[in-house]
Amino acid sequence: MTGSTGVLFVVATPIGNLGDLGTRARDTLAAVDAIAAEDTRRTGQLLSRLGLSVPLISLHEHNETARLRPLLARLAAGGSLALVSDAGTPLISDPGYLLVRAALQAGHRVSPIPGACAAIAALSVAGLPTDRFIFEGFLPTRQAARRARLETLAPETRTLVFYEAIHRLAETLADLVTCLGAAREATLARELTKLHEQVLHGSLAELAAAAGAGEVPVRGECVLVVAGAAAVAAEEHEARRVLALVAAQLPPREAVRLTAAITGARPNRLRRWVQGAPGDDRGTDEE
Repeated sequence: MTGSTGVLFVVATPIGNLGDLGTRARDTLAAVDAIAAEDTRRTGQLLSRLGLSVPLISLHEHNETARLRPLLARLAAGGSLALVSDAGTPLISDPGYLLVRAALQAGHRVSPIPGACAAIAALSVAGLPTDRFIFEGFLPTRQAARRARLETLAPETRTLVFYEAIHRLAETLADLVTCLGAAREATLARELTKLHEQVLHGSLAELAAAAGAGEVPVRGECVLVVAGAAAVAAEEHEARRVLALVAAQLPPREAVRLTAAITGARPNRLRRWVQGAPGDDRGTDEE
């Protein structure tokens, strides 16, 4: 640590309802020397509603690297900065990581001013397990890449949290049905904390049908919370994945033997899979 008196405050702002801005966040925004904002116009509107006038510095994904030196110079001179995103908690699918990391490496204090986060807000009302979950942010925009990513997540047993642009929602829900299964329980949260807040619960198939039928207006911000895979389903998915990879390189007998050793799956079940046999593959192991 350098002992610098400069402080970088990472300030969460409302995701829709201005009443969610805490007193400490408002006081911090009023007291800092400048605010690094993802979109200075949106942050300027927020400050205006709060009756504040604070210098704004643009900081977004296209200029963050170039902005580091002057921002660090402000901190080194003992100045205080606030980092905000357009809405919610900075760095959660928003820029700011490079600045926070650089400030820490330079020995400056970085202090969180917590508040709203769309992912956590959606998770809190989804009615799905919250003891263990993973945040995936935005999925790839191209369908092939999106489906490939979802295939890797299919066996994940933790609750899944995604952000999605409203104009891609129907396509993404369709891909979730294809890759994770129609029956997976899920929640769609749109426009959280705003006037037209909408939270839908159901299976992925039901949510996809609702989006396709126009029951979800094409406006606002979306969060998808999806139940994780059942443990048995996750184990089967992994065994099938390994078997497919091994069977592409080895004869069926060897592929079954190696896959069983790697995954612990039952050999008789693996033999049925590699042979493509129909019907119920449950049964006792063949020794």
